[in-house]
Amino acid sequence: MSDTNKHIVSVLNDLLENARDGEYGFKTCAEQVETGSAKTLFATRASRCAEAARELEALIRQFGGEPASGGTAAGALHRGWVQVKGSVGFDSELSILESCEKGEDAAIARYRKALKEDDLPGDVRALIERQAAGAQQNHDQIRDLRNIARAQD
Repeated sequence: MSDTNKHIVSVLNDLLENARDGEYGFKTCAEQVETGSAKTLFATRASRCAEAARELEALIRQFGGEPASGGTAAGALHRGWVQVKGSVGFDSELSILESCEKGEDAAIARYRKALKEDDLPGDVRALIERQAAGAQQNHDQIRDLRNIARAQD
């Protein structure tokens, strides 16, 4: 595999871990919240993150790489924290939404970092841009739900 392909695979694998973190994180949040609109949003977002992961896996293979096998340690720690807070009744839906929003802030940052790479082929850049727009949409919808929850508190 050429050095260029290795670099592209590395960038894509970073985003793959990010997508998996999103999928697992949204599933965890869906289990912790009680509001139907939040449960639906989180379940839908988990599905979209899984779809993004499949797209990234295919592209990684196209460039001769092996897809990363999981998410990140930071993502696992974040999900664990959300689960613990929810399971002991320590957390409100507002706090879970705030935690989820922080996770999406991290996802957006990873997409922005990837988009700063100058040597990405057009099809790779287009996929990353589309997925970055999805992460921004996730963030904005969670922010809006968080704002509603704050107003109700």
